[in-house]
Amino acid sequence: MSTPPIPQLPELTLPQMLRQRALGDATRVAIRQKDFGIWKPFTWAQYYERACHFGQGLLALGLPEGGHVGVLAENRIEWVLAQMGAGLVGAITVGVYPTSPAPEVAYVVGHADIDIMVCEDQEQTDKVLEAMAGGALPRLRRIIVMETKGLRSFAPETRALISTFEEVEAQGRAAHSQARIDELLARQSLDDIGLMIYTSGSTGAPKGAMISWRNMRGVAPGIIERMQLRAGDTHLSYLPLCHVAEQMLTTFAPLYLGSTVNFGESIRTVQEDLREVAPTMFLGVPRIWEKLHSSILIKMQETGRLRQRLFERAMAACAPLAYKPRSQWNAAERLRHAWHYVLVLRSLQNFIGLRRTRVALTGAAPIAPDVVRFFRTLGVPLIEVYGLTESTGMVTGHRLDDVRAGTVGPATVGVQWRMGEQGELQIRGEMVFAGYYKNPEATAQTLQDGWLHTGDVVSAEPDGHIRIVDRLKDIMITAGGKNLTPSEIENAMKASPYIKECVVVADGRRFVSALVQIDLETVGKWAEARRIAFTHFRSLVETPEVRQLIEAEIARGNAQLAQVAQIRKFHLLTKELDHDDGEVTATMKVRRASIYKAYASEIEALYA
Repeated sequence: MSTPPIPQLPELTLPQMLRQRALGDATRVAIRQKDFGIWKPFTWAQYYERACHFGQGLLALGLPEGGHVGVLAENRIEWVLAQMGAGLVGAITVGVYPTSPAPEVAYVVGHADIDIMVCEDQEQTDKVLEAMAGGALPRLRRIIVMETKGLRSFAPETRALISTFEEVEAQGRAAHSQARIDELLARQSLDDIGLMIYTSGSTGAPKGAMISWRNMRGVAPGIIERMQLRAGDTHLSYLPLCHVAEQMLTTFAPLYLGSTVNFGESIRTVQEDLREVAPTMFLGVPRIWEKLHSSILIKMQETGRLRQRLFERAMAACAPLAYKPRSQWNAAERLRHAWHYVLVLRSLQNFIGLRRTRVALTGAAPIAPDVVRFFRTLGVPLIEVYGLTESTGMVTGHRLDDVRAGTVGPATVGVQWRMGEQGELQIRGEMVFAGYYKNPEATAQTLQDGWLHTGDVVSAEPDGHIRIVDRLKDIMITAGGKNLTPSEIENAMKASPYIKECVVVADGRRFVSALVQIDLETVGKWAEARRIAFTHFRSLVETPEVRQLIEAEIARGNAQLAQVAQIRKFHLLTKELDHDDGEVTATMKVRRASIYKAYASEIEALYA
C-alpha cells in the first residue's frame, strides 16, 4: 500500500494565498458559476481582483479592521468574494444559514457583533430588517444585497441602509489601492481569526467557533493527502458555506491547491448540476446519500422488469468488490465488473452525476453502512470521514485503498489523538479552533491543556482505524441497565429508502421504541404503484398499507441489531420534522429534547 506524499503548504493565510494564486495562476479557471443555464468561468486573477474591490468597498462603508461581516445566502461566487474580500482587509466572516428563520438569524447576527451584513435577496434581507426593527442588532450599520429584485418596495429610510453588491464593488474599484491591500496582508498573521462558524445548536443556543488562518492551514494537508487531491480536481459547491464541511472543499483546499470550484444555479438544481459538472470530488452529508440512494431505487421501480433484473444481478455480482481495492482485483473480477459497468453501472453513475468522481465523502453525521456499501458496489468511491466545526473540519478518514466498513478511518496528517474517560475522542493539532466567541466557560470545557474534547465516544482498531460509537450525551441506559447507542439503531432503520428519520426512545425505558418519519417521495411512489389513494403527507401515513410497509422495514433493520437494541414499538409521525418548529437544526440534525417534549403523549402511549 503506497502512502501519498504529505503536502508542504506555504506559511500563508488564505487571503495571502489568493494573491499568490492570482500572480502565479492568473489565467487558470478558479470558479465557474451557472447563471440562467450558462456556466461562466472566473480566473484566479478575476477572483482576486473582485475580492480586492469588494474588500475596499467594505472599508469605504466604514468597516473597521477586525470588524465582522455576515453572509446570509446560498452558495454562489458572491459568497466567497465577500469572505475573501473581508479577509483581504483584515475582517472576520460569519456565515448564517439561509434556511434559518428570522429569530435564529437575529440571534447569530446579534451574538456575532456583525457590522455589515451581506444578504442574497429580499427574503433574507427581510429577516435582518425584522431583527433591526426589534432593536436586536445595535452594531449592524449596513446591509449589502446581491439580488436587487424587490428593493424598490422598501421605504426610503430602509433603502438608505442598503447597498447593492454591485455598488460596493464599484465603490471599491474607484478607491482601489494595491498598496493598501499589500499593507494589510503584510500585517496579517496565521494566528488571526479569519472565520466564525456557528454550531448547529442541537442541544442549546448555537456557539460561535473562532477559526484562525492557522487552523485552516493546519487542516488542509490532511484533507489533500487523505483524498489525494490535485490542482486539476473539480468540485460542486452546494452544501451551506456557513458549515465547515463545505468550507474545506470550497475555500481551504482549492486556495492551497489551485483546484476549481463550481457554483450551480441553486440548491434545488444539484442533481442536474452534478450531471453537467461531473466533479472529480464530491461531498455529501448522509441525507444527500440517502436521497441519491432513494432516487436510484425509484428509477429502477419505474423501469421495465428486464432492467430491474439486470440491476439486481449487477449489484449482486459486484457486491464482493465493494471494499476490495481495485489494485487487488484479479482478471476474473475485472472482467465481471467491466461487463456490469457497461450494461448497468455506468448509466446509473451518469444518472447521479458521479461517473468521473475519484473520491466521494460522507461526513457530518453517522450513516447507515448499507448505504455506503450500496454506492461502493455501484462503483462510486465513497469513503467515510469525521470532523467537527471545532477541528476546522476533517480529522479522520478512510484512505482510498483502505476502506473499513463501520469506521471513519485513521487520523489525518498533523492530528494527535487519544481516548479519554468513557472512551471520548480527544484531539490536538494546528487544526483545533481558537475557542468560542464570548463564551469562555464553554471554551474551557471543550479545550483542556490544548486537547479538544470532542464529546464523541470511539473505539480503536489495532491498525489505527477509528470507530465512532455515539455522542457521549446521546448514549442511553434502559430501565434494565443496558447501554444503547441510538445512532446505531437509527442508522439501521434509515438504511431503508422508505424511512427518512428515526428518533429512538430508550433512556430509562423498559424497551426501545421510536418515532419514525417516512420519506414522502419514495413512499408516495410506492403507494402510487399500488394504486393506494392519498392526498397529503398525513393521509399517506395513516393508510394501513404504509403502516405494514414500515413494520416490515423496521423488522429488516432489527435483524441487524442485538435483541436488546431492537425497536419493539413505533409511532409514525403525521408531519415532517421541521426546522421552523425547532425539531431539527439548519443542518437537519435532530433536536432530541425538543422532539421528546413535542411528542410526549405519543411516546407515553407506546409504553402504556
